Amino acid sequence: MKTLQQELTIVRYQTNDKVYYGVVEGEEILQLSSNFTEILNNELNYDGVKVKYSEVKILEPVSPSKIVNFGWTYAGHAKETGGTANLAEPFLFLKPASSLIPDQGEIVLPPTNLTNQVELEGEVALIIGKRGKNIKEEEALDYVFGCTIFNDVTARDLTKSDPQFTRGKGFDTFGPLGPHIVTGIDPTNLRIVTTLNGEVVQDGNTNEMSLSIPFLISWISQVMTLEPGDVLATGSPSGSCPMKSGDSVVVEVEKIGKLRNYVV
Repeated sequence: MKTLQQELTIVRYQTNDKVYYGVVEGEEILQLSSNFTEILNNELNYDGVKVKYSEVKILEPVSPSKIVNFGWTYAGHAKETGGTANLAEPFLFLKPASSLIPDQGEIVLPPTNLTNQVELEGEVALIIGKRGKNIKEEEALDYVFGCTIFNDVTARDLTKSDPQFTRGKGFDTFGPLGPHIVTGIDPTNLRIVTTLNGEVVQDGNTNEMSLSIPFLISWISQVMTLEPGDVLATGSPSGSCPMKSGDSVVVEVEKIGKLRNYVV
């Protein structure tokens, strides 16, 4: 992979029943004929078409082989959810691809006989750019193609009652991701602000993490091979809170943008 050093905003979208990648410039998208693998290799082939961002359907920016989630990487969030702060290793869980929804998508609450406490968790997510196994910590950021935004929607009552997190984290629509990937930015110092119906409920920064992002990448690569397009959700700062039908949740990360979703 030839790393895109410059700061670019890469979006995946649908128009006229076809799916494209493009580069965002202002309110327009410069359409690419390149596929994701070509983009990873810095082969940005513009096809001469420009579309308005507001007139296309924005999709999840990638179709990952896996969605890796690191839990309790912020001490405040660990404490508020009954976890352990300042762990030597992260709490690890996976989400299924069926949990993913794009920007502006709907978070569908499960029936109340399954869960009564669905909460938001705004996070920075890393998009892996090249295959990696047993990655050295000092080389870890070389494997990151870019950054996006993730909302780790959680059935908190189930994660507290179940012996592991799969059910509470794995419902359909519990993985809002997007709206795009931004390359060439440092993921280790990004402010995260989450609002619920316009009220700030989370305000943190990745520089507050108790485990560094390079450490997390290196650590997980010793367990499983990372593939291009994989999503690594780096954990949530404190302020996780319940959502109800009719709510609007926005996770905003500096230098990346806003991920907005609606609860139904």
